[in-house]
Amino acid sequence: MKLSQLLLKTKLVTSLPDMEITGLTSDSRKVQKGFLFAALSGVSFDGRQFIESAIQNGASAILSDDISLAEKFPDIAFLKSENPHRDFALLAAAFYQKQPSHIAAVTGTNGKTSIADFTRQVLNMMNKKAARITLHQDLAELKDEGIDYLVMETSSHGLCQYRVGGIEFEVAGFTNLTRDHLDYHKTMENYFNAKKMLFTTFLKKGGSAVLNADCDVFMPLKEACLESGKKVVAYGRKGDVIRLIESQALAHGQKLKLEYYDKKIDLEIPLAGEFQAMNVLCALGMLAELTHEPFEVIKYISKIHGAKGRLELVGQTSKGAAIYIDYAHTPDALENVIKALRPHCENKLCVLFGCGGDRDKGKRPQMGKIANDLADVIYVTDDNPRSEEPEV
Repeated sequence: MKLSQLLLKTKLVTSLPDMEITGLTSDSRKVQKGFLFAALSGVSFDGRQFIESAIQNGASAILSDDISLAEKFPDIAFLKSENPHRDFALLAAAFYQKQPSHIAAVTGTNGKTSIADFTRQVLNMMNKKAARITLHQDLAELKDEGIDYLVMETSSHGLCQYRVGGIEFEVAGFTNLTRDHLDYHKTMENYFNAKKMLFTTFLKKGGSAVLNADCDVFMPLKEACLESGKKVVAYGRKGDVIRLIESQALAHGQKLKLEYYDKKIDLEIPLAGEFQAMNVLCALGMLAELTHEPFEVIKYISKIHGAKGRLELVGQTSKGAAIYIDYAHTPDALENVIKALRPHCENKLCVLFGCGGDRDKGKRPQMGKIANDLADVIYVTDDNPRSEEPEV
């Protein structure tokens, strides 16, 4: 693709003659002849340090906020950007062009994987070819494979680094906001603002925002959505479109009483815990808004199965006690998992957990207290110590 075509949706300019761009990457090791290299700053590395290496590997164009090497390499198109992450996403979208017709995203501290997977499962049951995950090259490949529906998880890192720039989101879901990633964002306000970008910056105008009405940040998020021209669908015990009236624990899952798009319905799901019920409500809202068939998607939701590693029953002890595994790595998630399993426990509830090294240390005593208060037996173990001493 010609460089001039790539630049159409950006404010980037170059004085060099037009040239053919054969690929894009932010990894200098993957640069080939004719590639555009994006010198992006990350947590551990600064892409500007690898500009010369990229040029040696065959790069024809460099995207960066620093073009001081332009004089040294006059035949290379240096594109100066105030926001390289954003512009790289726009360039990637222009380069790969094709995307599935219907794209939804979900963000929040907990529940993203489950909600994305529940949504994908129901779409496939409805014979709507669907996938989850992705970035721009994957988008084009999925479209070529006949995928028309896509569900993505969007992290706070990915949002504030504009990794999803250039993607047309029809629907966006929000789970909750609890302490996580403060090693990166520093404050909860910064963390919230990063999550909010999915709705104010990346969700298209007129798109549907499916929001947790029971979450502390619901009102400011709702107001931000309405101000930016988005439709709000609220779910939860305080929800107006999807309201959880009552939940009842069953041996194989739970029974929910809902007020759903102005009708009262009963729904059984094969999942334990109220947080999973909330995940299902979010998925229902996203499915209803994505397909515009709210009472069709409800027929399939009871057939879903839990996402791998999310409160997953993986076996039992020699005495018959159930063993569950869960990805919980935040105080809120750990509390939700223990509380979800307590009704299914006849005697002692044992918890094995750890906290990752070189990450937010403030959550460690919080998780320790939660385990101490809610479990009967605790095993504290390593969870990827990284550069820290496990004994400490």
